[in-house]
Amino acid sequence: MANYTLPTNIGFARFNLTRASRNAVSESPFTFAQQVLTYPGQRWVADVTLPPLDRTDVDVWRSFFVKLNGREHTFNMGDPLSKTAKGSAGGTPLVNGGSQTGKNLVVDGAAASQTRWLLAGDYIQLGTGGNARLYMVTDDVNTNGSGEATIPIWPDIQITPADNDPVVVSNTVGTFRLTSDDMTFETNSNSFSNLSFNAVSVV
Repeated sequence: MANYTLPTNIGFARFNLTRASRNAVSESPFTFAQQVLTYPGQRWVADVTLPPLDRTDVDVWRSFFVKLNGREHTFNMGDPLSKTAKGSAGGTPLVNGGSQTGKNLVVDGAAASQTRWLLAGDYIQLGTGGNARLYMVTDDVNTNGSGEATIPIWPDIQITPADNDPVVVSNTVGTFRLTSDDMTFETNSNSFSNLSFNAVSVV
């Protein structure tokens, strides 16, 4: 399995990113009391539409999708509206301690004593290439005087990072896979093509 680079010759016309979790809920028909059982499944689901493409631009994208061979290979993609963090995001953050799991990531190497270093809705990235994983920051984050912080994130940590692994805070991406092995290439009477695709983050 290979991990390929998403084309950059043209931007998205529409980008929807859905947070998908798996919970089972049972409800009493008499009292409406609910019980919730939470499963570990968490991933991003992307629905992307490109603007109408001429022959030159569409061939770049068509060849990319052909190369992916449906769900066989993967690619990296991020939220195009959130390439830059809203927080100050200074310093060179690193994973502070190996074997971290769960909903929080402890880091050091960030700019010291920063209020609003990262803000809720910002993204961070762990790993690179086919191991890149995309996480959303769920609450504002401040750093202490030593440049340390605890970042609350979703989804839960998917690939346990090593101590001192870099934490990416700008131009963040995750690894995605198409949801179907089939793709139709459409061309209209004006010789422009319309392309859209769905993908899910690799867990």
